[in-house]
Amino acid sequence: MGTKEKLLALFEENKGTYFSGEDIAEKLAVSRTAVWKAVNSLRDEGYCIDAVQNKGYCLSINTDILSAQGIQKYLTPVCSDIELTVLPSVDSTNALVREKAASGACEGYTVIANMQTKGKGRIGRSFFSPSDTGIYMSLLLRPLNYSPQQAVKITTMAAVAACEAIEAVSNEKAQIKWVNDIYIRGKKVSGILTEASFGLENGFLDYAVLGIGINVYPPKDGFPKELQGIAGAVFRESHNDGKNHLAAEFLNHFMAYYVEREKADYVDKYRSRSLVIGKEIQVLFSDCQKKATALDIDKDCRLIVKYEDGNIESLSSGEISVRLS
Repeated sequence: MGTKEKLLALFEENKGTYFSGEDIAEKLAVSRTAVWKAVNSLRDEGYCIDAVQNKGYCLSINTDILSAQGIQKYLTPVCSDIELTVLPSVDSTNALVREKAASGACEGYTVIANMQTKGKGRIGRSFFSPSDTGIYMSLLLRPLNYSPQQAVKITTMAAVAACEAIEAVSNEKAQIKWVNDIYIRGKKVSGILTEASFGLENGFLDYAVLGIGINVYPPKDGFPKELQGIAGAVFRESHNDGKNHLAAEFLNHFMAYYVEREKADYVDKYRSRSLVIGKEIQVLFSDCQKKATALDIDKDCRLIVKYEDGNIESLSSGEISVRLS
């Protein structure tokens, strides 16, 4: 870790506190010149660092820039195996983590980006990922002896964790539209995409890449026209450390479920947050759509629906999409 990264960690742990250049140099075991250069480098990256004579340097409490240091200060011990990389921009965090997985990266490798140029959604859709307003995260998982049926539960855990994280930092009630969309105030604020690779011989999971995008703030120029009636954001305006805190809370809640995945109670929590149970819906197949009523979500996270002709079916997430009527 370089001087700039060490200084940012010190500032993030002590927002609003002034440190003299001499104190910083002593704490980091570097020269005063190195401190000055690191301060200016952080300022160039957008950090608001006040400098007051006889008081020193201070990171503004209103700073809200994604950083590994800003996230790590909120992480709990359950995230001890997380290897965190934060980037200003990528094509797709899922694509990058898949590359790392194929190269042998360990479970817990996580990439968070401030912006995606080719964000991925379900069924080949794109995911709107503008700069400075969202969190775009992908996490590498390598659960042992996980079948394709079990792999869908990763998305379920993530959906519950996303709701709990949003509520922890915003006090907004969050709900789930089966299977992978998170809503608050009637608008979608988050989408989840889990991609997996399976062994040809045993059929078990080699690895899974859990991707999640969260709209933390409304984009400066608004959402694209096609999303304006659908998309929303967690916060209506800038929130002190909103992005770092929300990213960390998601990891804390998700990893708590993941490490106890054989006995965790996330399915009941998923069901209790459902936006679709009891609602009239449209089930969208590749070649048609059918009206149905959503009856329940079973222990395997399948959606149980009743069609107009009375037939009842349990739907798997990889087969269809659902639209509220």
